[in-house]
Amino acid sequence: MHDNAPMDNDLYTVAQLRAIEQSAYAALPPGTLMRRAGEAAARFALELLGGRRDRPVLVLAGPGNNGGDALELASNLADAGIDALVLHLPGQREASDETASAHERARDGTVGFIDMLPPGGDWGLVVDGLFGIGLTRALDGQYRDLVAALDALRCPILALDVPSGLDADTGAVIGPDGIAVRATHTISFLGNKPGLHTADGRDHAGQVRVDWLGVDPAQLPSPAARLGSAELFAQRLRPRRHNTHKGIFGDVVVIGGAHGMAGAPVLAARGAMYLGAGRTFAALLDPGPGYDSVQPEIMFRPADGFEFGKRTLVVGPGMGGSAAAMRLLATALDSDSPLLLDADAITLVGASPDLLSRLAQRSAPAVLTPHPLEGARLLGTTAAAVQADRLAAAREMALRTRATVILKGSGSVIAHPDGSMVINPTGNAGLATAGSGDVLAGMCGALLAQGWPAWEAALGAAWIHGAAADLLVAHGIGPIGMTAGELPAAARAVLNMLVNETGV
Repeated sequence: MHDNAPMDNDLYTVAQLRAIEQSAYAALPPGTLMRRAGEAAARFALELLGGRRDRPVLVLAGPGNNGGDALELASNLADAGIDALVLHLPGQREASDETASAHERARDGTVGFIDMLPPGGDWGLVVDGLFGIGLTRALDGQYRDLVAALDALRCPILALDVPSGLDADTGAVIGPDGIAVRATHTISFLGNKPGLHTADGRDHAGQVRVDWLGVDPAQLPSPAARLGSAELFAQRLRPRRHNTHKGIFGDVVVIGGAHGMAGAPVLAARGAMYLGAGRTFAALLDPGPGYDSVQPEIMFRPADGFEFGKRTLVVGPGMGGSAAAMRLLATALDSDSPLLLDADAITLVGASPDLLSRLAQRSAPAVLTPHPLEGARLLGTTAAAVQADRLAAAREMALRTRATVILKGSGSVIAHPDGSMVINPTGNAGLATAGSGDVLAGMCGALLAQGWPAWEAALGAAWIHGAAADLLVAHGIGPIGMTAGELPAAARAVLNMLVNETGV
């Protein structure tokens, strides 16, 4: 549960990184940044090689400055006694002076050069230095073939700056039928990048290390987003006093459960209960079971006629799209209660300008937890368009609704109406199971009920939800076969560990 260094959690767009790079170029002797990048990458490569230093390292060097970084790395590895072989793919344009110098240094040293990827090579490490952040079109031709061939290799793959073929801003593989390097590790130069942590990024970037190449932090712009950490909500992590009672920790009412869908609100209610809500209600559209034999602490009520009062409302799990559901949602939107909208409630808001207007005009805290398809319905677009730029989609949803938004998925994006954005780093593929989003909704509702502001509640719920899945995997439970019902107890364990570590 340890977070990265604070500055490493700042995420910069390609445009910002270009400006940082140009500023550093102007202040340093020519070639300094490239040499520093080669040195930093070589140090990381030696770590990854570990006891395999007797095996050769394959370095893929492209035509641009990313290839120059790779050539510098190869020279440094050769100087360290490593057998470094470079597959250099020059471009049609003339190389920069820095890249040409790096190529000359490698040629004059003990670096070996090859013309094609040898079949069945027993590599200790492969380094991807084909393309950096400047790539804007899908890999094709020999580049595509080379990247596809890497999938058959069984060794660590280190990407320089960004895995070739991955959009550094969005985390999407470039091109409708594109391909990108699947690295086990990435060293990100001059700052961290959002695309390494969301969408396809986590599958292609692997473990990410940031090297600032000696750039003065005082010269950096405000980041476009941040990588989530427990520090962002640590001020809310307080141990409970002995002299207390359940009324202090708030009531959560989960509203949903149309016919045949009672499981969703039950999972949400369990998530709320395990994250510390004082009392938890399940208000169902369908009369339902009236009792949870696993968690009898949950109180069941008919949704029709339920008095919301000042309770925190979690609206949407299994709710459906009936006229009764719309009436309940409208009543919830008009209330002064802290509100979380999930699932069908988000779909209904997206289909009704009136409900959207009511949501945007609320003064009480509100959080939305859409998955990409629900987010698409809210924005009037497609799930593919949302996934193509998750940060932009989350930002637009927060602006339209005037609410905090958790766009779920790999690297969930938390967006504030003021434009602030955070990418959540916790979680794993085990969360891709029915009901895990319902548990997240209930967890966030519990934090709202305990007085957390909407922004911190969203950050905390997303982080703890993912960390709960990570904890289960660490204990041999999943990711394959992990169920949503296993998450609440794990989330409780994570929250209590956080309170014991950082609570004041």
